[in-house]
Amino acid sequence: MARIALKIDVDTWRGTREGVPALVRLLAAERCGASFLFSLGPDHTGRAILRVLRPGFLGKVSRTSVLEHYGLRTLLHGVLLPGPDIGRREAATLRSVRDAGFEVGVHCWDHVRWQDRLLSRDDAWAEREMRRALQRHAEVFGAPARLHGAAGWQFNPAAARAETALGIEFASDTRGSHAFVPVADDGTALGPPQYPTTLPTLDELIGVDGTTADNVHQHLLERTERTAQDQVYTLHAELEGMKLRDVFERLIAGWRAQGHELVALGALHGARSTETLPRHRLALGSVPGRSGLLALQGAAWQG
Repeated sequence: MARIALKIDVDTWRGTREGVPALVRLLAAERCGASFLFSLGPDHTGRAILRVLRPGFLGKVSRTSVLEHYGLRTLLHGVLLPGPDIGRREAATLRSVRDAGFEVGVHCWDHVRWQDRLLSRDDAWAEREMRRALQRHAEVFGAPARLHGAAGWQFNPAAARAETALGIEFASDTRGSHAFVPVADDGTALGPPQYPTTLPTLDELIGVDGTTADNVHQHLLERTERTAQDQVYTLHAELEGMKLRDVFERLIAGWRAQGHELVALGALHGARSTETLPRHRLALGSVPGRSGLLALQGAAWQG
């Protein structure tokens, strides 16, 4: 009935070492397409403790059992333990994903740094951070990155302009309802086409209104039943690639039963002409089940 693009965010060293290979095996066996977006610099996950002051953060932590899914060692990286350089230490793992036939792209250089600082920094900071990640991608894969998906959906016009300057062809940095080109107030394109995450994530649903790991797949399948519109589902190597892998297996089976095709983001991009995509402003707002402000598909530009 529709295509569902699987966007896999890889946030941590542990997720790269353990979750990524498990997902590659599962997706290859199921013959699914997918896009893996990698954190390519240091894993400073422990520094995210500063988010405790954000509204809703403690509730999310208690609902999704962060310690269980990420592990104590990961939560100490960048605080009591040095942050391992993911791209350098796991270059062979990253290349194995590409060699297995999956699409690869850039998530960030330092996940916590991007997620916590982007919105308070200037255009030059955004471009420097993105450039570091893209340079590491080129070192690992021997080719420039075509795809970018911002850490924590933290994105703004400065980041969109940086994508254009650095040669990104298409991106999935935002939350929204359909593909669009991000534009300034005068309608000028800010960055490459966006294929926003359209479906909620597991950690946004589990623990809300009686939703558990045992039934969360049913809530997602209800949203994709009888739809002919392309969707983007963001999963995490640290969740669906590890303790919630059985949930993801049930989702794959359910989507297949509904008649959907599971593809990489590039399949959506390759099938569309950029000139025909609607133009939308970027906005900041909240998403149920997730703390803080996220980049959203804003109002359509009427020009």
